[in-house]
Order: sequence, then C-alpha cells, then structure tokens
Amino acid sequence: MLTDLQAAHAWIDYPAGSRDQELPHATQAITRESQWRRIDHGPEAVAADIIVSRWEDPRGASSHEATTPENCYFVGIALKQTRAKLTRDRQIVFDGTMPAGSMYVSAPSRQLGVQFQAPCAFLHFHISTDHFPAQFSGTDGLNDIVLLRDPLAAQLARALIARGDAADHRFTRCIGQTLAAHLTRLEPPRAKVNALPKWRLRRVEQHIADHFDRCISLSELANVAGLSRMHFAAQFRAATGYRPREYLLNHRIEHAKTLLATSGRPLAEIALAVGFSTQAHFSTVFKRMSGQSPARWRFASKGERGEVEALSRSRPAAGGDWIASAAA
Repeated sequence: MLTDLQAAHAWIDYPAGSRDQELPHATQAITRESQWRRIDHGPEAVAADIIVSRWEDPRGASSHEATTPENCYFVGIALKQTRAKLTRDRQIVFDGTMPAGSMYVSAPSRQLGVQFQAPCAFLHFHISTDHFPAQFSGTDGLNDIVLLRDPLAAQLARALIARGDAADHRFTRCIGQTLAAHLTRLEPPRAKVNALPKWRLRRVEQHIADHFDRCISLSELANVAGLSRMHFAAQFRAATGYRPREYLLNHRIEHAKTLLATSGRPLAEIALAVGFSTQAHFSTVFKRMSGQSPARWRFASKGERGEVEALSRSRPAAGGDWIASAAA
C-alpha cells in the first residue's frame, strides 16, 4: 500500500502523452480545455453526468475565473506541483504550494478565481449533483475545500492518466463516481489546527530556499518561525500539507529536476548540490517522490519539453489532510 506521500508524488510531472493528441477531439474521454475550466461540449458531453477534462499551462503566471454550473460540482486534481491562489468573493480560499495530488472542490453556482504562479497541469471533473446526497444541496459542506494530500484522489487521477487514449467514457465515469462517493465521506477534523501565518511561512520558505543544500533541523526552522518545535510542526503542516522534513526533501527534489532538465551534470554532483550526502540516497528519495529514477526522469523531461515547445508554436497561449474551507 502506498504511503500518503508516495501516492501524492508517484506520478508528479507526468509527461503529456502525444498519443491522445492523435485521436479526434470528440472521441476522447478526457478532453483538452481550450481555456481554464471551459471545454467544447459535443453531443456526448451535453448528455453526460460526469465530464473529465485536462488543463495544462506551461506559463509561469496566469489568472482565470469561472463559475460552477448550477447542476454539478467541480473538482480539480493537480497532476504536478504548482503554486496557486484561490479566491471567492474577495476572500482568499488558499494561497501557497499545491503538490501533485492536491484536490480542490467548488460547489454548484459558485464563482472561483485562481492565480497560478508556476506552470500547472490538472484533471478537472464536472460531476452532476445527482451523485451527491440531497443534504449537500444549499450548503457549504463541499465548497471551497482544498486538500493538499489526498491519496485516493491521487490514485484515481493516476489511473486515468495511465490509461491515456485507452480510457473510454465508461471508465472515466466510474472514476468520477468513485471520486463523488469519496467526497461525500470527507469529514473536517474535530480539533482544527491554525495554519502557520503567512509572514512566518514566508520566512521559513525563504530559509529553506537559501539553505536547502545543507542539513536543516526542525529546531532551526522552528526558531526561524519564532515558535516551539511542536507548535511549528503542526502549524506548518496545516499551512502546506507537508511535515517540515517532507517539505525540505520536496524542495531538494524540485531543484534537482531543474538541474536535470537544464544541465548535463552527473547525478552524483547534482545529489551533492541539492543537499544529499550520497547519490544512492538521492536516487531513492527522487524515485519515491517522482515515480522514476533521476536518469529516466531526465530522459522523459527532454521529450516533454520538446512537446511543450511544439505546442506553444502551434497555438496561442491559453489566456489526506484537510487544509482550507472558506466561509460562505
């Protein structure tokens, strides 16, 4: 059984397949969105009670806004790590890093705005209200929920991505039904832990960004935040979805990916540059978080970059822990 962290990262940065682009748009069970949360509804989609689409944007920054239709819930699952700010009615729903496997939910007839501050890739589910109990109607029980670590959602998304062009409408509908059943069983924690305040979080994030290439202890990070170790660890996890150690390792791996994709440096040299004492430890952690060895990821990233560049030239740019739930 995968651990929470393994499930959330087993398919991080999954390359966009070229095979699904060879199929006619109308036959694809997972359609590509031309704009965020907007798809061209064909005859099959109009009658469908569950629609699955995919949104990808290679740009470093973009802003979007959409309103969920009155007859469905909207669910987004991140396919790779990104940074995002979600807002509704000028209230901030979420502002921070979304690891791969993060899930957010918007209720019917609710407007949601987003500002992405990094390249992103999402699976979007549009699920009819018929799949949810009647008591959810007219409530905020499933509105503006952000779950930064949800292993089941990560596994469901992984199953769809793994199918690629072999996924049919029956299969995607089954995945959507399972996701809806999972959502109706979510319960907020009995004892809510306050998230680390933004100004403290920024100080900690900056400290990690400046010193990730050396050993950083929990006590050191707690001192940066100005809190005890116990309070810091709990509030940091509430704010980011990570334990401090997990966050540090993730930061190292993300930086390693940049070096792998943009340089020809040996793996042993990259391992030392991002704070690992041995190449073996680096490779073990990298594979656990990304699902691939560093060498395989480097090879796959070159092919993915080529596809993204070709896509950019061919069309214009498109213009489990309970983490957040905004009040109505």
